[in-house]
Amino acid sequence: MRIRIAQSRRLVVKVGSALVTNNGEGLALDFVAECARQIAALRASGREVLLVSSGAIAAGMQRLGWKERPHAMHDLQAAAAVGQMGLARAYEDTFAQHGLKTAQVLLTHEDLADRNRYLNARNTLQALLGYGVIPIINENDTVVTDEIKFGDNDTLGALVGNLVEADAVIILTDQKGLYTADPRRDPTATLIEEGRADDKQYEQMAGGAGSGISKGGMITKIRAAQRAARSGAHTLIASGREPDALLRAAAGERIGTLLYASESPLAARKQWLADHLQLAGSLVLDEGAISALRGRRSLLPIGVVAVTGEFGRGAAVACRDADGREIARGLVNYSSSEARRIARHPTQEIELLLGYIEEEELIHRDNLVLL
Repeated sequence: MRIRIAQSRRLVVKVGSALVTNNGEGLALDFVAECARQIAALRASGREVLLVSSGAIAAGMQRLGWKERPHAMHDLQAAAAVGQMGLARAYEDTFAQHGLKTAQVLLTHEDLADRNRYLNARNTLQALLGYGVIPIINENDTVVTDEIKFGDNDTLGALVGNLVEADAVIILTDQKGLYTADPRRDPTATLIEEGRADDKQYEQMAGGAGSGISKGGMITKIRAAQRAARSGAHTLIASGREPDALLRAAAGERIGTLLYASESPLAARKQWLADHLQLAGSLVLDEGAISALRGRRSLLPIGVVAVTGEFGRGAAVACRDADGREIARGLVNYSSSEARRIARHPTQEIELLLGYIEEEELIHRDNLVLL
């Protein structure tokens, strides 16, 4: 099963606060440098890497001279604002030593709950990867509130994996992986090397909310692995304190705990499209477009005869034939009003008609499933 990680071409790497901040004492520049070195090596091998990093609040506390973590939301947000500067600079400087550029991306739950913002975030991250830039992603603690907070960066790592359709999520922590019980309390506890991410027994092994091991964050990692698996991404949980942990994990070495998805990313994504989305409207297609879809090609505007319903960019819509039969469904790249304007027109006229072009396709084949 470890070959699934070794064959992954797009990776989301999540590093925890304990590693980045020396257990809350301040930025661990040696770890940041080591992280940059290993990611640079992965990039040199042709793999794409996005880094989700905790540590802004702890770094801000150090800069402000605070010894204890505050409880007030505005104080936490202030610490995050101060600490994010140091965190971003540390990554920028260390990656620059390897000839790599970085970009800071701060997200909140609202950014991924709103479909337009979701697509904007996705397109930005895709563009950064295309330019060879390493995205450094964190929750936007400066503006987040209890109501919109992701809750932890393990969840954020899984959501980013879903967002960019990553092959795998590697979570580096201060624990070696998932054990059958809390190894600090049970000397007979053994490391689980691998298993299915959707195996419910792992939540019980992680301790559940309120237990000692849960406070260490393992339960959030298990749930993050379950979330990542919904889009077909595998999750590896390993200790970031081991030498070359990231490189060894990415090479498929038996390190940490692998929780693998039961379906491929494309199959999982298309199953989600087929089963779980409410349709916001419909596109009526001509015979040429229907043939193109059945030939595993994308839907272009020229093949659309009519648009029904009112929907925004990124909505799930049905693709129907002239008799109203649904032949496919997918996520549309343009709103209903835009789709009506570009319907029956070739791709090269989109910018002329709208004043801009988001995508060449009305629905990309990766976001479309035949019924």
